[in-house]
Amino acid sequence: MPRDWNAASYDDLPIPMTRWGAAVLQRLELDGDERVLDAGCGTGQVTALLLERLPRGTVVALDASPAMIAAARERHEQLGTHRVEYLVHDLLEPIPCGPYDAVFSTATFHWVPDHERLFGNLAAALRPGGRLVAQCGGPGNIARVEGALAAVGYDRGHGAYFPTVADTARRLQAAGFEDVRCWITEEPTPIPPERLEEYLATVCLGAALEALPASERRGFTASVAAQMDRPVIDYVRLNISARRGA
Repeated sequence: MPRDWNAASYDDLPIPMTRWGAAVLQRLELDGDERVLDAGCGTGQVTALLLERLPRGTVVALDASPAMIAAARERHEQLGTHRVEYLVHDLLEPIPCGPYDAVFSTATFHWVPDHERLFGNLAAALRPGGRLVAQCGGPGNIARVEGALAAVGYDRGHGAYFPTVADTARRLQAAGFEDVRCWITEEPTPIPPERLEEYLATVCLGAALEALPASERRGFTASVAAQMDRPVIDYVRLNISARRGA
């Protein structure tokens, strides 16, 4: 399974993912009675917006992080929402609880190292004609952070994966998707300087910090932050729209 996340810190930070998710959700055409997979639901902020679009439908909120799923469940229970099923699951494994009318995802696919398997699993979980609307990191995503990591001598190795438009379109088509559209948008995001280290530790450096002893993690994060010329995360987003073929 992929790593767990600090859901409490993630939910408290000024993350742009909720804003992006709301915008991506507007691209998903819904009648209101569908069954939708939220693939990488995080703490459920965007899932709540998705539920508003599905007054007669249901959502399966999936995330590989147990802490994220627990936070999403708590959020929706406080909202009095009962049309959600929760699933701690790795997207590289066959996806249960389908078939789905649509798959929605933001800020998740770049954490999945094998996109051939990912798209194959998503296609298998969708009904014929089902929609995939997603956004993830694209080429050049968080380059400033990557440069800071290199400056402190850290080899990111097989961390996050930021695929190209062409590779993504080819893989989607090979998995059986049609009407494939992929494009790039840039989303440079300023972070309050006093929260930069917390942001890096929670959102960007998780895999690197997991490999370090707990006593070294704060110093490592501070060193990476010090190497950044300004507190801006230069996000590049890969947008995906596709339909599963017959």
